[in-house]
Amino acid sequence: MTVSRVLRNRGDVSVATRDKVLQAAKSLGYVPNQIAGSLASQRVNLVAVVIPSLSNMVFPEVLTGINEVFEETPLQPVVGVTDYMPEKEERVLYEMLSWRPSGVIIAGLEHSDATRAMLKNAAIPVVEIMDTDGTPVDSVVGISHRRAGRQMAAAILKQGYQHIGFMGTKMPLDHRARKRFEGFTEALAKAGVEIEDREFYSGGSALAKGREMTAAMLKRSPDLDFLYYSNDMIGAGGLLHLLDQGIDVPGQIGLAGFNGVELLDGLPRQLATMDACRKEIGTLAAKIILERSALPEDAEPDSSGHITLKPKITFGDTLRRYRRG
Repeated sequence: MTVSRVLRNRGDVSVATRDKVLQAAKSLGYVPNQIAGSLASQRVNLVAVVIPSLSNMVFPEVLTGINEVFEETPLQPVVGVTDYMPEKEERVLYEMLSWRPSGVIIAGLEHSDATRAMLKNAAIPVVEIMDTDGTPVDSVVGISHRRAGRQMAAAILKQGYQHIGFMGTKMPLDHRARKRFEGFTEALAKAGVEIEDREFYSGGSALAKGREMTAAMLKRSPDLDFLYYSNDMIGAGGLLHLLDQGIDVPGQIGLAGFNGVELLDGLPRQLATMDACRKEIGTLAAKIILERSALPEDAEPDSSGHITLKPKITFGDTLRRYRRG
């Protein structure tokens, strides 16, 4: 019974006895059968984490926040990747739920009808992350991307820029980028300014893509005085292209991206950007799962589980804090 309590992390067992049991199990190479152990509770100590990409630098920081919360608990995150494809999200979630996890953390608010039905019927804590512009199935932690777009537009206009170009991912595949674009154009329109050129691309974000699109856009629209990128990677590529061409940044052309990627701190100039609160989102989502998975089925959680964080603009060296003379 003592061994059972230790391996199931249940009951009152002294630290010394627990250490002896765990050491014996380790020396024997013993791994408890969690499937068998979960038959009574109908749950295993796994948390399904469903994200669209591992190559996008946004999500490793989210996973770091999740992992740090679960590190000293019985819960273990298991990651599934959807490649921004709704039908793949359905398959990944279906397989993960078949293992009866203790909770689900899933990126975004836009899902297929089948995915939403599975999330609603799972009878476990569900936290949708990264975005709060919509109606969640259960809990939600993220930022308002429409507000982020409006804030960046206001900052650009305040510095006196008027001839603006936009570059970003194809909107149907990335709802959060689409919402930032909608908020951005909405704020510009209210100020009587329209985007003068725009370009959307598919595939991964890369410095080379940013260079390529920036060169093409300025060839088409040489009078642009500001370029807004949907993420920092293509924005950094644009910055490198402009510096190579000897263009005055931000005097002749200002730039801004999104995400606040620390990897780019070594650029010749710091790109203006906005932090997406990635690690904090992961941390808060994991805490909600941890709190709610420990509650009896009929208990009400203490918190609402609807958390909207407020990212801040970093002006860097590419978004001036003064009006043009």
